[in-house]
Amino acid sequence: MKFSVFQVSRKGGREKNEDRMGYCYTRQSGIFMLADGMGGHPQGEVAAQLALQVVSAMFQKEATPELADVDAFLSSAVMAAHRQILRYSIEKGMLDTPRTTFVAAVVQAGAVTWLHCGDSRLYVVRQGELLARTRDHSFLEQSKTATAAGMKLPERINRNVLFTCLGSPTKPVFDVAGPVALLQGDRLMLCSDGLWGSLTDEDITYHLGHKPVSDAVPDLVEKALIKAGDTSDNVTCIAFEWETPDGFESTRGSISTDTVIDGVFASTVQAGWLDSELDDLNDAEIERSIAEINEAIRRSAAKKE
Repeated sequence: MKFSVFQVSRKGGREKNEDRMGYCYTRQSGIFMLADGMGGHPQGEVAAQLALQVVSAMFQKEATPELADVDAFLSSAVMAAHRQILRYSIEKGMLDTPRTTFVAAVVQAGAVTWLHCGDSRLYVVRQGELLARTRDHSFLEQSKTATAAGMKLPERINRNVLFTCLGSPTKPVFDVAGPVALLQGDRLMLCSDGLWGSLTDEDITYHLGHKPVSDAVPDLVEKALIKAGDTSDNVTCIAFEWETPDGFESTRGSISTDTVIDGVFASTVQAGWLDSELDDLNDAEIERSIAEINEAIRRSAAKKE
């Protein structure tokens, strides 16, 4: 595999940066990830970090040197991340759970497959045209789809609210798409809503389609920060360009896995206090954890009343 990659994360107008991003690869497989810790809930940055750590640890364990089933891996990994966030909240005795959005793309065998939960997005641009974009798990995107289908939604829906995420006391909803065969020059970008919320799809497509990712990513981030001003959210973006041997050496930020020997794993995801063995919760423990969290939230609400 040969690709060039570039990533940027800026705090914007917020007190802290709750976004996390990173990528991992072996000789024959790679995964790119981004998580946006949700404000309004405690320790969003912890949820985002946990999501990346869990998925990267599972990738290291299963990509030997490639994943046997990409779709199954993504589905099981995102659920493991969700469970680990629940476990963390229980161990800390939290009345509310840390929560995060999540988007990931696996590149393997010359194709890309992606998963997303929430409103962190993935864009695929080919020859200057938008080939694909994830659809947010929000009432806004849902209302667009419903309107296009001729359905009528209630007027009092807050369409910017997400209806799913990782870490919620309810089972997360996520979508898996692909595989899409990659062509030389294809650009893929994962970003938080701090970027796409200030820019149009046309802006994003133009920059990705007409510049190398090492120029497009910082330009898009800076443009989003300027447009949002002092109220800017965290702005985080990671993008890569798929390459073949022709012209590979001249591209900034290029990575070739051809020299990576089997059994070697590279990662930009920082290790933390997550258990390396990922002793996962079984279904009964997950349901019990969710019930405990919901009961704690109910008691907290009753006290306030």
